[in-house]
Amino acid sequence: MPPSDRAIRLARCRFRAWHRGTREADYMIGGFFDRYHARWREPELAWFESLIEEDDVDLMAWALGTAEVPERFAGEQILAMQKLDYVSI
Repeated sequence: MPPSDRAIRLARCRFRAWHRGTREADYMIGGFFDRYHARWREPELAWFESLIEEDDVDLMAWALGTAEVPERFAGEQILAMQKLDYVSI
């Protein structure tokens, strides 16, 4: 049985979340993916797919609250990311 489109998208997101280029970004973005992806519906998955296209410096600044979050990413998911309670080293 071939994998579903959703399974392929999630696998792609997981890889991209955990292979950002810096260990800090990997833990932050990959940890967020691991914690929350199982409950995502289509809008949340599409949001994350868009988010991971952004530069790590911007993503980390939004998650740390040191830069204003663009309106297209504002909402419940970025608030969950800003808690940083999903990062375990």
